[in-house]
Amino acid sequence: MLRARRRPRDERRPPVPRDGAVPDLVAMRRRHVAEVVAIEEQIFPRPWSAALYLSELATPATRAYLVALVDDAVVGYTGAILVAGEAHVTTVGVAPSWQRRGVGIRLLHRLVTEVRERGAQALTLEVRVSNLGAQELYREFGFVPAGIRKNYYPEVNEDGLVMWAYDVDDERYATRLDEIAARIARSADHGTDHGAGPGPGPAPA
Repeated sequence: MLRARRRPRDERRPPVPRDGAVPDLVAMRRRHVAEVVAIEEQIFPRPWSAALYLSELATPATRAYLVALVDDAVVGYTGAILVAGEAHVTTVGVAPSWQRRGVGIRLLHRLVTEVRERGAQALTLEVRVSNLGAQELYREFGFVPAGIRKNYYPEVNEDGLVMWAYDVDDERYATRLDEIAARIARSADHGTDHGAGPGPGPAPA
């Protein structure tokens, strides 16, 4: 009996979304990079290259990168750089067909949880000033506007909004994360969406 050939990872595409599908969140590995870059090229005007992602993964002591998998295919990803008690969220990306299905909020919750465990006391990121959906998501995690980087996204001639979340190592912030986790669980139980599309976009390391 002939069996269907398992497609090489670099040929895989995100599966068709379906109700009740909950992504597995795992550490990004080299084998995921081709799929991550394929999503990057769909959602960002200045996508990171595979070489750049590989260089990030080569420094795990100061990096945290995650992917969301459905049927073993990447549907989203996120990452951060950790330096001196601060975590800079470098990217949040979700495949177009999986946006508004709770992938972004799940990824960000897991990422923030991990960097807190690794000693982060504050979080920061940049987001396009027009990306109101992402800004709404980040506010759920305690991010507040802190400044503007003029023409931070020159490929689209747009400023970057700098956002910070402070004191993420205290008990009040732990309670915030618990509340977000509970909302995610309720959304999954009821089959409703809870999330946003692409986040800040790649930022230079």
